[in-house]
Amino acid sequence: MNNAVLALLAGAALSLAGCQANSTKTEAAAGSASAAALLTPGPWRGALATQGQEIPFSFEVKTEAGQPVVYLVNKGLNGEERLRCPEITAAGDSATIRLHVFDAALVVRADGAGKLKGNWVKYDAKGPYRVPLTATAGAQPLFGGPSAGQAQAFAGKWAVEFTGDDGQPYPAVGIFQQSGPSVVGTFLTTTGDYRYLAGQASGDQLKLSTFDGNHGYFYVATRTGPAQLKGNFYSGKSGHETWTAVLDPKAKLPDADALTSLKKGETRLSFKFPSVAQGGSISPTDAKYRGKVLVLQLMGSWCPNCLDETTFLAPWYEKNKQRGVEIIGLGYERSAAYDKAAPRLRKLQDRYRIGYDLAVAGVSNKDSVAKSLPQLATFLAFPTTVFIDKKGAVRKIHTGFSGPGTGKYYAEETAAFNQEIDKLLKE
Repeated sequence: MNNAVLALLAGAALSLAGCQANSTKTEAAAGSASAAALLTPGPWRGALATQGQEIPFSFEVKTEAGQPVVYLVNKGLNGEERLRCPEITAAGDSATIRLHVFDAALVVRADGAGKLKGNWVKYDAKGPYRVPLTATAGAQPLFGGPSAGQAQAFAGKWAVEFTGDDGQPYPAVGIFQQSGPSVVGTFLTTTGDYRYLAGQASGDQLKLSTFDGNHGYFYVATRTGPAQLKGNFYSGKSGHETWTAVLDPKAKLPDADALTSLKKGETRLSFKFPSVAQGGSISPTDAKYRGKVLVLQLMGSWCPNCLDETTFLAPWYEKNKQRGVEIIGLGYERSAAYDKAAPRLRKLQDRYRIGYDLAVAGVSNKDSVAKSLPQLATFLAFPTTVFIDKKGAVRKIHTGFSGPGTGKYYAEETAAFNQEIDKLLKE
């Protein structure tokens, strides 16, 4: 083949490459324009249709750098949280809104002016997981207009018992604040809190909901006495529990430091897990951790309570690591495959600016934790936090985490964390 022909072919290839690049840019611009046309800037009210119920939630669309960005907005005892969802793509007449760090999305299309319909999709579920949804532009209350009758008082602390469809009960503490018909609150449980809940009182009925991208919750209850409630809790596609509550200012849960323990005779945890940094591994006996106070965070990128703890731990570590303390995040993900689990944890690491080490430890169930950390006698929930002294001995294991949606309980949680670290550093 002579040089002239080679030159012609090279020019054609460059021209084709240019066309492909321009085509890609054009498609991306068209997708962005399509998504922007669907997602009108401003507040929206969404509603998930599941189990014969409606789980309402609020979100806001903003324009940032010329692109639409969705914020899931949840109100609670400690103000509100805004979960940023910037990954939005469009194809045909639909837009896909990836939900924060979770392996989930809202897939929507237009349903008239200022209206959307589509599905909430969870890609990491064991089977197909699609929940129909609708959304309407404009500021609107979660549960319709004000009650026609006088809203009863639901504020205070309640001793709660949830009972699953399997008949197994478990305790909780409900904490509600009320202003007129508007109610915010949460439930504390032995495995963590139910985060930001908001809704309204209407006559003798209470309704609360939340949606963080990975969980959609709806609570409804009716007064059955002067200081008693009875109701239902709907979770996502199929979760259902009943609940009862009694007003009790002294309601409390079992000690979170006594729920998870080591087996008799064990004093430390031994493991070696692959790091999310390709090619490395992490063990508590590594030189980096010797002679230091070490915190193990048993967590997962799918777990909102774990994200609450990470929101605290990531900046805390940057401020305190020079004191001789390290943190290892042990990630238990939906998939056991490293090439699926590690990217989920790396995304979490980037989004939360985590400076401490993360490892892929297993899959997100109790059996996996028991297998990977056989020194543990019990394991109840994600997150679980393990405090290890300078000699490598486990000194305390704390189950669950009371996040910022719990108000003063979050302050107590973080204060106890700091007290434990201070004690171990002084030894």
